[in-house]
Amino acid sequence: MKRTLIIMRHAKTNAQEPGQLDYDRSLTGRGHRNAVDMGIRMKEKSLIPDLIIASPAKRTRQTAEEVAGVLGYDKSKIKFVKGLYHCTPAIFEEVIYETDDKVHTIMIIAHNPGTSDFANQLSPVFDVDDLPTGAVVAAYVDAKHWTDFSSAGKEVFFYTYPKKEL
Repeated sequence: MKRTLIIMRHAKTNAQEPGQLDYDRSLTGRGHRNAVDMGIRMKEKSLIPDLIIASPAKRTRQTAEEVAGVLGYDKSKIKFVKGLYHCTPAIFEEVIYETDDKVHTIMIIAHNPGTSDFANQLSPVFDVDDLPTGAVVAAYVDAKHWTDFSSAGKEVFFYTYPKKEL
């Protein structure tokens, strides 16, 4: 069975203010526009998630809500997972393993370096040094169950980011 996994790095953020927690950083105006644009690009490719999972940090929450709005995804159904805040690729896999098999397309929105590291593990032919803010990577996953993710065949078929020319 072919499933789809979409990984997104949160959109452009404001610099951390003195005394501000990294967790509380907001998207810039450009970040909001870029998140909407990435949602439009996904919609044009019929990349519509059954489930959006995101880090609960303010910038990932805002990114998820902007993308969900464009895709017609109910924002109240976004699943926020604390462990996705600055996580390793192993945490992405744990989140995937816990996903119900009724879900065919998962979108995970998180932070670097985890998003870049995890995306690079999806295919031997996909390799980026650093996913730009707002980048979206989608891969087919040949698995009957999400719990088979680590051993399943994967193929990256879509990669875009805000400054990429179409």
